[in-house]
Formats: sequence, C-alpha cells, structure tokens
Amino acid sequence: MLPEKMPLAITSRDNPRLKHLRGLLEQASARRKSGQTVLEGAHLLDAYQRAGFTPESIFFSESMLTHPEVNDLLDGWKQVPRFVLPDALYKELRTLGQGIDIMALINSVHSSLPERLTTDVLILEDVQDAGNVGTLLRTAAAAGIKQVICTTGTASVWSPRVLRAGMGAQFGLDIIEQADISDVIQRLDIPLHATSSHASQNLYALNLKAPTAWLMGNEGQGATDIALSNAIAVTIPQPGGQESLNVAIAGAICMFEMVRQRLV
Repeated sequence: MLPEKMPLAITSRDNPRLKHLRGLLEQASARRKSGQTVLEGAHLLDAYQRAGFTPESIFFSESMLTHPEVNDLLDGWKQVPRFVLPDALYKELRTLGQGIDIMALINSVHSSLPERLTTDVLILEDVQDAGNVGTLLRTAAAAGIKQVICTTGTASVWSPRVLRAGMGAQFGLDIIEQADISDVIQRLDIPLHATSSHASQNLYALNLKAPTAWLMGNEGQGATDIALSNAIAVTIPQPGGQESLNVAIAGAICMFEMVRQRLV
C-alpha cells in the first residue's frame, strides 16, 4: 500500500499556488496558457477518479479534514499533493455555493481531428453558452456518442462552468476543440444532419440506424450557411407553434431519436 501524502497548509491568499488556482477559475487566458483547469466539488472529482485519471494537486478546507467523501477521494489518490486551507480562505476562492469544499488542479485533455470521421459524432458550431455546451456533452455521452468536435467559437469544454454543466461527461469523451467547420466537413465519411427551424425534412422521417454526424449551431444564428449547404437540414415538429427550441433540447431530441431507432 502506498503511503499517503500529508496535507500541506496554505494560509496566505498571496501563495503562488492559490494565485495560479484563482487565475484558472477566473480567466480563460490562464487556462489556455497553462493547459490546466480546475475541478470543483466532490461530484466532479469522483467522476474524474472513476474515469481513471489523476489530478496534479488537491485543495480542500480545514473543515473537510474528516469529511467521509473527501477522505474517500484522498484514499484513491494517495500520492497526489494535497493542500489544506482555512475555511475563510477557501470560501474566498470557491465559485460554488456551500457544499463539500474540495477542488483539484488537472491538465486539460486535447485531441486532434482524425483524418476521416466514420462513427457517430456531435459537432458544436459556435455554441457559446456554457450550460448548453455542458448539457450537450452530457447528452452525447448518454446517447453513446464518443466523439465531439467544437468549432473555434464554441465555449471551452474545460472551463469550470462547462465542466460543472457536463457533470463529468468530458472524462469519457474524445473531444476536439478549435476546429474549422470546413475542415471538419471535408473529413466526414458519414451523413451530416443540422437542425434548422426552416427545414422541410422531418426528424422522425429520417433513417438514423447508420453512423451519423449531428451539428448543433449557435443559439441565436443557428448553423452557418457552409454547414447547412453540406448537411441534411432537419426540423423538429413543434405542434405548439414555437419558433425554435433551445439548442441543448434540440440536440437531445435528435440524439435520442437516433438511439430509439437503433433499439427497435
């Protein structure tokens, strides 16, 4: 059995480790420059641990020293450096409300765009809201889609807000960020479907049993012209007469219609 590292105390808000952690929590530029991000809360850390990953370091408040969930996490990462903060100092740092005060510093995972795209894939084109991106990642994982491609205008999947919204879905997906939509389209060997409120093709009339690519566009503008010109534009029937659906809801409906057809 590996010996457990003893926690080191941090008592100053000017501590370099805390400054780095604060920068990652607050600044996208700091996350891009360092290639690191922060997981906050026991749920995300547990999902990260169950996925088989190891953080760079762990931070928690003094009042959590005897908390059973915190100790379970620490037992699973015996050799990871851990730091304990006074409750007041941790409270200044955290972005979540009151709960289990623990966070971890991790390295972000970056994948490259494959030469050819031949299996189910979700493409997020300029989806900017963190909640929508996280929900779409979580839905893709639940639907069995393993690959997600995000264009340059899409919210970073490794930002703390998207990580929380995805509830750990990122840890089981192969995610490519900062992709060019034209490059993605050229690599597709499977049909591309894009949702559009102006399309005539009914989602429920499609045959979705073969591998497919789903493209979800910007919350306000929808899919770009280049995407729509290379895609099968699909509409979701809305008997209630609303103009459009939230992009995360639309994505869930499409992906789980695919799941439904394959289970029949």
